[in-house]
Amino acid sequence: MFGKRAQDLVETTHFRAERFSTVNGFYFFSTRENTLEGPFATREEAERESRAYVSRVSGRKSYR
Repeated sequence: MFGKRAQDLVETTHFRAERFSTVNGFYFFSTRENTLEGPFATREEAERESRAYVSRVSGRKSYR
């Protein structure tokens, strides 16, 4: 992804990283704040909760 975020001074390349992981059969997602959220029983649940997390921290209505 090539672009400029609001906090960037110049355009730069940003690489997406895998945010979902499994530990002992449970799913977790990592955040920009370097926290590991979970555990969740399925990847779908982890993905849904990651969208809800983004909504909460950005002050928007939840996507549940």
